[in-house]
Amino acid sequence: MLFTYSRLDGKKRRRIVGQHAQKFDYVITGAGSAGATMASRLTENPDVTVCLLEAGPKDNRTSIHTPAMIADALFSDDLNWHYDTAPQVELNNRELYWPRGKTLGGSSSVNAMIYIRGGQVDYEAWEKLGATGFGWNEVLPYFRKSEDQQRIDDQLHGHNGPLTVSDLRYINPLSETLVRAGIERGHPQNDDFNGASRMGVGAYQVTQRDGRRCSAAVAYLGKEVQARPNLTIMVETLATKVIMDGTRAAGVRVRTKGVDSDVMAKREVIVTGGAVNSPQILMLSGIGPADHLRDMGISVAIDRPGVGGNLQDHLDTAVCFTENTGASYAYSLRALPKQLTEAVRYLFTRQGMLTSNAAEVGGFASTKGEDEPDIQLHFIPAIIGDRDAPRNKVHGMTLHSYVLYPDSRGTIRLASTNPEDHPVIDPQYLTKGHDMQTQIAGAKMAMDIMQSPVFNEVRMDHYSPESYPQSDAEWKAFVREKAETLFHPIGTCKMGAPDDEMAVVDPHCRVYGAEGLRVVDASVMPRLVGGNTNAPTIMIAEKIAEIMKAGG
Repeated sequence: MLFTYSRLDGKKRRRIVGQHAQKFDYVITGAGSAGATMASRLTENPDVTVCLLEAGPKDNRTSIHTPAMIADALFSDDLNWHYDTAPQVELNNRELYWPRGKTLGGSSSVNAMIYIRGGQVDYEAWEKLGATGFGWNEVLPYFRKSEDQQRIDDQLHGHNGPLTVSDLRYINPLSETLVRAGIERGHPQNDDFNGASRMGVGAYQVTQRDGRRCSAAVAYLGKEVQARPNLTIMVETLATKVIMDGTRAAGVRVRTKGVDSDVMAKREVIVTGGAVNSPQILMLSGIGPADHLRDMGISVAIDRPGVGGNLQDHLDTAVCFTENTGASYAYSLRALPKQLTEAVRYLFTRQGMLTSNAAEVGGFASTKGEDEPDIQLHFIPAIIGDRDAPRNKVHGMTLHSYVLYPDSRGTIRLASTNPEDHPVIDPQYLTKGHDMQTQIAGAKMAMDIMQSPVFNEVRMDHYSPESYPQSDAEWKAFVREKAETLFHPIGTCKMGAPDDEMAVVDPHCRVYGAEGLRVVDASVMPRLVGGNTNAPTIMIAEKIAEIMKAGG
């Protein structure tokens, strides 16, 4: 093996070069929901070789696979990127914590496992925005192809896919109370949020298999897939840039334990880093807004103004109360005996409280009384702390609400040319249109449900806000002080028509102006779907993999 030295930000690093660089048909830069799906589907052809790169470690942690340990996974030091946003002007200049998965399975290995596709109207909107071929009738077959539905048997669901979708094996009594409270407040019960309508309240279905998390890695990179001789998976390997030969993507530069090397692509490079990492690596490779690249001292290979633009995310406001039953999930002496019993139960049966995803129930509603929802609700029978102390000792319950279709748009920009430095994430929350108004309306609706008489026997005191806001001004102040991300960033390499200068990829996810380069992940979504984003990301990868296998 031949080594040489290359300079990056003044540091000497070893780099494998020349004929000794590894070569594959396809190189994929991230093993998250999209990357795992792409690698699995492309290597179904034994004549195709694929290298799947992942910056994080293997997904062999107990905290990943035990659903109730979601807080441990979400706040882990080495399983996520620990991003922070730029100060948000409309949120009292707070910097919000943005966890993103950094392991096999990506964010699907640390998320709440909720399976939501979004509404049919979402995909019709995508098509109008230039995502030709992504209307509802065109995407439904790929949702069905990916899905292994355990309960519902109808034309909207699939049963032979790799991604197991099941009912929760355990639902907390407080969660059951929430559903009754929602019904009492006039929201219909909904037993399938991926059915004909999202409206109403009920229990979420989750990506779990036999009481364990079914991440994209579990679903698409199982032992049989990993054993394929045409698939190479490199973990703890950071993709630092796409190697461009003019406008053609020739390979990927990677860094493994401080050693730089080149992994070459005979056919294509497929960028699957997500809404933060994908625009970052494109810009580091000279693909993006020309002025920004020049300001960073990067040679412009392809001027695409939309790279890093169009950033959208779901901003969440939560109302919390303490409760008197002790049924909530808290780290207290009162709860310890039950927690120990449940741990033993889970170890031997994969049943019980440890199969909970925390966000067990919720729903969709319209703050305007319309037929389509504009907010989503997530109930947690717990009060979750912050990044520094997520394990709250207080017994309580939380109802989250967030705006499904925000008007605000933000950006991802480079902070430096060092690929190990986090980019500048600026969602620009609440800066446009109806966002603040709908955020307040959603929080009011959540408070109304929590004030339902159904909760009277268990609800104790206001926890957050500390008292009932008496005016819109007080609600606005509460939102500014407490709103947080619900972890659904999208749109920073958006799909669109050729005449859309802000579009980064075409409807086959090929980067405009480049050869042999695609982006396939949540960053290509032109607009947020009305719900959680993991299932739609997998759908996109399923669709593009099939297009590629057919030669498109």
